[in-house]
Amino acid sequence: MDPNDLGSLQQQLTDLRARMLRLESALEQRGITTEPVDTRREPAPDPPQGSISATVEPPLPSNVPWTPPEMPAVAAPEAPIRVTRSAVRLAEDHSLESRIGSQWFNRIGILAVLIGVAWGLKLAFDNHWIGPLGRVIIGLVAGAALIAWSERFRTHGYARFSYSLKAVGTGILYLSLWAAFSLYHLIASPVAFGAMIVVTAFIGFLAWVQDAELLALYAIVGGLSTPALLSTGENHEVALFAYLLLLDLAVLVLVALRPWSRLLSGAFLGTVLYVSLWSFGFYENTEFGTTAFFVSCFFLIFAFAPRLVRLRGDEHASPSPWDSLALIVVPIANAALGFLAFYIMLEHAENSAPEPWIAVAFAGFYLLMLRLPQRGVLRESSGALAAIHLTVVVVFLTIAIPLKAHGRWLTIGWLVEGGALTWVARRIGSPLLRALAVLCVILGIVALVSVNPAASTTPIFNERFGTCLVAIAVCALITWLAMNAPADAKDHTTFLTWRTVTVAAALAVSGLILFAVGWEIHSYWWYLQYRGNWNLVHDYRMYAQFTYSAFFMIFGAVLLGLGFWRRTAFLRWQGLVILAVAIGKVFTVDLSELSRVYLILSFLGLGALLLAVSFIYQRDWLNLRKTESASS
Repeated sequence: MDPNDLGSLQQQLTDLRARMLRLESALEQRGITTEPVDTRREPAPDPPQGSISATVEPPLPSNVPWTPPEMPAVAAPEAPIRVTRSAVRLAEDHSLESRIGSQWFNRIGILAVLIGVAWGLKLAFDNHWIGPLGRVIIGLVAGAALIAWSERFRTHGYARFSYSLKAVGTGILYLSLWAAFSLYHLIASPVAFGAMIVVTAFIGFLAWVQDAELLALYAIVGGLSTPALLSTGENHEVALFAYLLLLDLAVLVLVALRPWSRLLSGAFLGTVLYVSLWSFGFYENTEFGTTAFFVSCFFLIFAFAPRLVRLRGDEHASPSPWDSLALIVVPIANAALGFLAFYIMLEHAENSAPEPWIAVAFAGFYLLMLRLPQRGVLRESSGALAAIHLTVVVVFLTIAIPLKAHGRWLTIGWLVEGGALTWVARRIGSPLLRALAVLCVILGIVALVSVNPAASTTPIFNERFGTCLVAIAVCALITWLAMNAPADAKDHTTFLTWRTVTVAAALAVSGLILFAVGWEIHSYWWYLQYRGNWNLVHDYRMYAQFTYSAFFMIFGAVLLGLGFWRRTAFLRWQGLVILAVAIGKVFTVDLSELSRVYLILSFLGLGALLLAVSFIYQRDWLNLRKTESASS
């Protein structure tokens, strides 16, 4: 055999072995076990008698060397893999038919069995076939027997059906204990409460030993059902919240040690439901201290839980829907509901603290949370959680401003916050913080336009114009920061780039100047000269419209001059647009509003300005024609 052919065959066998190892590793990660198939061919049977035997060539002479025949290079066949029963079950789990048959029907069956048992027991109870003590004992024995019987199915590979039987048995135990306490008064409330805790702890222990998240979820549902089953309609705040606190701590330990993030969502939902129902029915101002303590504990547990939760998948995998729920929905809802709870309690308290400091305190807490490391295994989830905490900080700071400030201070607070966030976003390169900064500036501008202080008797030097100057200064600062911001590699994938911020902030500066000076022109002629005298309204409109036209011409000329000086087409185009507005105003509004003298002055001023602008463009000081010809 040629040595090259032998080396090629060896390389193919090496590649085949590596491929088989990769396939086996991938199948093991999916929970599929493989059994190698014996590919060795059995020796061919002896030919039957009477058959034609193969032709046997005579042996070569001893002095002739034997040369093996050349073998053609054939691709190595893939080794067949025998898929076991677990692989078939895993493939069936992904089909709708399998989910309906194995999961939905299973849950409906659990409900049907519970209903049937309940109705059967009711029939026996109504006919007095069984006494109260016997009924409770039957329920306890039946529940325990189902839990024990379910282990037989689990050991034979039917884990889900086993968990279903455990759920049925646990439900029967809870119902039996509830009946012994509430219906027949055979046991006291502490005894029933302790027994239900034992049942919940036992199911949780089985879930831990068997590494069964579904079973742990059944235990959490049972644990959350205990207070409702044993409720007597009385106010037991300390007992209820202490029990919920212990249950939440147990869930926190479980999600930190096992990838069972859905337990966190269930515990959070149950805690919120109980706290809300209790607050609507029993809360009084005298219970502020105790309630605030427990609410703080619940808030801290679910604030730190997303950073301790163990996630599914590896470093490069995407989070599952349950992981996303625990990392996104739970932190946001916890922050919102925690703030709302403290705000309502302090609002109704006699000696309440100022409400704005509640938002500031929450913002400070989440700012500290940003400095803590996360235990999750997914980088994508860690970044999402940090973004959520950063957003919560900005939202609480934004909420604190209207809670404390009013009027112009509300506007100034939002504008200053937007400018500060822009500076921080530029320093750390955060697109999220950049978007939040823009949102704060938009809120400030909306407040500036909608919440205007009354006109002052002093033109220019008044609160409204001062607030407008703050807005102009903030937008000018944002323009400068955005123009000098370093290029972001991800800017091409986001809509709100630094270039977009630069353009929007610069346009906002021009618009705010027009808005501020326009309001001052209106206030001067209307409130200061004529003071609302309708007999002089024609004179007001004439003088005001002439002043508007003059200001538009001056401002447009200033922008054009700055554009030529700084060689910036953006400023020149703004000047041209404002001059176009002035032209339209002179030829439409001024013709009907101004007297002949002011109309002549308006047209003369506009004509002279337009001729000067035309002369500048014809001189082509910026070589615009060469630029246009080169681009064409």
